[in-house]
Amino acid sequence: MLACGVLLVGHAAAQDDALPGSIQAQATVPDIAVLRQLYAGPAATWPRPRLGPGARFTEFAPLPDMPAPGTRAAALAAIGQRLFDDPALSASGQIACASCHNRELGLGDGLRTAFGHDRQRGRRNSLPLYTMAWMRPLFWDGRAVTLEEQALHPMLDPREMASSIPQVEAALHRDAQYREAFAALNGPRPITAADAGAALAAFERTLRPPRSIWTRVMAQGGKGTALLDDAQLRGLHLFRTKAGCAACHNGPLLSDQRFHNLGLTFYGRRLQDTGRYEVTGDPEDVGRFRTPSLLGLPRTAPYSHLGLFRSLANVVAFYNGGGGVERAEPQAGIPVPRKDPLIGKLDLTKAEQADLVAFLETL
Repeated sequence: MLACGVLLVGHAAAQDDALPGSIQAQATVPDIAVLRQLYAGPAATWPRPRLGPGARFTEFAPLPDMPAPGTRAAALAAIGQRLFDDPALSASGQIACASCHNRELGLGDGLRTAFGHDRQRGRRNSLPLYTMAWMRPLFWDGRAVTLEEQALHPMLDPREMASSIPQVEAALHRDAQYREAFAALNGPRPITAADAGAALAAFERTLRPPRSIWTRVMAQGGKGTALLDDAQLRGLHLFRTKAGCAACHNGPLLSDQRFHNLGLTFYGRRLQDTGRYEVTGDPEDVGRFRTPSLLGLPRTAPYSHLGLFRSLANVVAFYNGGGGVERAEPQAGIPVPRKDPLIGKLDLTKAEQADLVAFLETL
């Protein structure tokens, strides 16, 4: 349905006013007793993050409550849940949304990139859907603004479900349960593909990230960091300071919901993917991809929009080395990609990398 994976963004350059008072970004992690003091209070009192050019930071927080669905929305979501698991909406009658978004696989599929119609391989890693109710825009390249719009894309994509509007509507009308359920909501009018999109969107709004150590910490406004062991707490501090991950992974979603080039465009090569540029045509967007949420992260391997990284240790090593390398020579009329200035070598030690992974595993 959606194609997305998980990336982390790091930045090596310090910001002079990054931390309040006398606490400044440090090249080494403070003694654990000092860290326990620094992170004992609510998140707003924690050491400020190490930011960089153009970063927009929102403090860590629990996800905002979503209002309970009304009677109509709940009924629509029930239809959407059935549609999510129903392969009848695909051209082959064999592929459903759940084919790439399996509840047992972190609402992803565990593959580098998904297989779709006629075993065609998709371009990008399947998105874990835990935070769909809050994320905007949608897809790696941001081509959909609403969940209703997003829901139709996979049905019509020739590599995914390879269906068409008439085929989708015909499948809905063939099924007596769909006819009755939609008639109860909309009256006797014909069911449209837009009705299916609305139902799927209503179901996706009910999805939530799994309960984790991090969600328990955030449920206490950040005051629950006693739940973190020493390695996890050191990793949290690195995430906010030396590793610079919080420059892009921040706020309740651990995502700034913006687009960044991490040096993985593969410009002029077999795996070339120009990302956001395909939507906007803006030369500045070549190779930029949306920052995904990190909630539920340990369940959603492999990582990156290409599914290149099998483990969180691989991801941390990638950023520690300064991300990918972009070619500087123009290729095939496409503007040269520019790696985000937030990406640079981090110089994390092996122990620091292990601590950062330990923290990421709490999310």
